[in-house]
Amino acid sequence: MSKKKPLPREPFEAEITGLSHDGRGVTHVDGKAVFVAGALAGERVRLRLTRRQRRYDEAEVVEVLSAAADRVTPRCPHFGLCGGCALQHLAPVAQIGMKQDILAEVLQRIGKVRPETWLPPLVAGHWGYRRKARLGVRYVAKKGRVLVGFRERGSSFIADLSRCEVLHPAVGGRLTELAELIGQLSIREQVAQVEMAQGDDPVVLVFRVLEPPTLADIDLLQAFGARTGLHVYLQPGGLDSVEPLPGQQVGLTYALPAEDVTLAFEPNDFTQVNLELNRLMVARALEQLDPGLDDRVLDLFCGLGNFTLPIARRCAFVLGVEGDGGLVGRARANARRNGLDDSRVRFEQADLYSDSSDQDLTGHWAWMRQRFDLALIDPPRSGALQVLDALVATGIRRLVYVSCYPGTLARDAGYLSERHGFRPLAAGVMDMFPHTAHVESMAVFER
Repeated sequence: MSKKKPLPREPFEAEITGLSHDGRGVTHVDGKAVFVAGALAGERVRLRLTRRQRRYDEAEVVEVLSAAADRVTPRCPHFGLCGGCALQHLAPVAQIGMKQDILAEVLQRIGKVRPETWLPPLVAGHWGYRRKARLGVRYVAKKGRVLVGFRERGSSFIADLSRCEVLHPAVGGRLTELAELIGQLSIREQVAQVEMAQGDDPVVLVFRVLEPPTLADIDLLQAFGARTGLHVYLQPGGLDSVEPLPGQQVGLTYALPAEDVTLAFEPNDFTQVNLELNRLMVARALEQLDPGLDDRVLDLFCGLGNFTLPIARRCAFVLGVEGDGGLVGRARANARRNGLDDSRVRFEQADLYSDSSDQDLTGHWAWMRQRFDLALIDPPRSGALQVLDALVATGIRRLVYVSCYPGTLARDAGYLSERHGFRPLAAGVMDMFPHTAHVESMAVFER
């Protein structure tokens, strides 16, 4: 059995010919692809190999010898160490251009489709935009203190961060203070993570605790909340165990002012991380769906009603379908909160990833028996292939597909086109996660 060839210690020069989908520079050495963290297309760099794989190697930049025109100085001092961001060294305009190129390439390669029209990219603020985040926590004995933050790039270790430029400043500017707080707790080694949840104003921090805090710990946490204005919750078990400390409970809401809609949510509910971009996204979806006063609309994977309730303001009737029972309950409450009754909007719970052929049509997939004119879907990363046949069978003439992963969007687009004759009318990207390689997009299909 041959020994693995050791990595060369000496850096070497290379020309970067492109960017990978995860934001790394691409070059080739002796015909083998090398992905280079911190490099941009068109640059000449000095790099060092960090890992060998069978089909490709990985490397990091030691020195940029000739910089790309789109290279900028990263705002965050932790960029390169922290794995939370991949593209702070690339100008924001170039970031969104890269994401549009990725979407076009994937749609063509996987789905064999090309949109008739490219929608202008949706962009909002580039800094302090994250209102939902899960931060790792670890007490490091060698450092004698607690670390709070995202994981290091390419590692399971928690990055040693003093602040985060993409988190909302209410939390992003307090990482050191938060770490010091946890370091004072008797259960400092039993705090696994801190989850941030924020709507328009209040911020909730949910501490995942593996052991109950002492009374002294609770006093420290409450004092921190009083001092900072942040609201402290504990999660000792599963998601249903999340509870506020005494005096810390707060109602979380976010508004969609253009649609006269306000949505309430719980700290552990799924909401979009970028509130400003979400408002633009909802407006774009309504524009592309273009519901009329006589239209019946279906919204699958509807969550809290982020799209459903704005749609209800503009059409005859909309049905939202969601697999999470808690979200369905809160969506119904949100409808009542916004003065929308069952004649305008209803919500059903259904596992949209189960086999529709096994469903009782009087039960979870009862929507299959109804007729709809338009549909919107916002599935998770795994896409919506399981529901497309049933969706098309409802008679829809137009579909707006909101996607968080271009690979499954492309697969589903190809299926809609080839199997059901839907043409890809339009598509475009949305910069939900600036400075990362995450590609959020929207596509419009018409029968």
